[in-house]
Amino acid sequence: MFRKVSAFVLAGVIATAMTGCGSTSTPATGTDSGKVADDGKITMGFSQVGAESGWRTANTKSVQESAKAAGVELKFSDAQQKQENQIKAIRSFVQQKVDVIAFSPVVESGWDTVLKEAQNAKIPVILTDRAVDSADKTLYKTFLGSDFVEEGKKAGQWLVEEYKDSKDPVNIVELQGTTGSAPANDRKAGFAEVIAADPKFKIAASQTGDFTRAKGKEVMEAFLKSTPDIDVLYAHNDDMGLGAIEAIEGAGKVPGKDIKIITIDAVKDGMQALADGKISYIVECSPLLGPQLMDLAKKVVAGEQVPARVVTEETTFTQEQAKEALPTRQY
Repeated sequence: MFRKVSAFVLAGVIATAMTGCGSTSTPATGTDSGKVADDGKITMGFSQVGAESGWRTANTKSVQESAKAAGVELKFSDAQQKQENQIKAIRSFVQQKVDVIAFSPVVESGWDTVLKEAQNAKIPVILTDRAVDSADKTLYKTFLGSDFVEEGKKAGQWLVEEYKDSKDPVNIVELQGTTGSAPANDRKAGFAEVIAADPKFKIAASQTGDFTRAKGKEVMEAFLKSTPDIDVLYAHNDDMGLGAIEAIEGAGKVPGKDIKIITIDAVKDGMQALADGKISYIVECSPLLGPQLMDLAKKVVAGEQVPARVVTEETTFTQEQAKEALPTRQY
């Protein structure tokens, strides 16, 4: 994965050099092709979901540092996990006549109107990390991010393999991400699809933890009271899983032994819990999208064709693999 990140950084540097040479004297035209400022610098409006987790903090840092390295002027907005804030930010970017807009949608639906406004202003849009649920695929140029369904499937596949020799029922509780968000919807669907093949797997309770550690702890405490016989916790991100660990230990149980825990993300705190045996398995979701995003931004502003979907390459981690990866973990 790290070799791939390095490759993307190199690609971003090359793209920066090429764009700088090709557009220094190009005036703003108001069209999709070559629409950059007179000084050749691209201005990007970026609306972030918020700062709900260690993953999101690392994602923001990657975007900000990559923009600086690529010579892209970044107008950054934090939506604080509210769609209305994100819509206001996008409209502000349109009014400011930025060259490109990128954002990670808080939820999947409800974007057509504001994206149409950006389209009418001839400002290309890139979706990062999360998708939107829109029938009009012309409203954005590309979607850069993970395959959340596949992440859910990987989590389910590990569980099936872990209990392949057991005939007893396996009671699962699920901590979902933010209601209506793409990762919550897709990670749930992928996981459910895999475990559905064996009736011994039963999701006894499923509730949102909003991707936060505090909410994960709160909901897990409720699960432990309402569902005393829990074999497995499936958390849609590390932070909720880490909060759940606090609740499990507070109830006098041993995480990783009494209750096996599967999470998604692979941030440092999660990886440490995996190395310590408190988490049983982690599916990676890399937040380091900045270099790829800057490369795509330069291409769409220049009017180049880009793939409609750019999927990041990611892996999975067991306890031993986490121990090996931790010393060089970037986030």
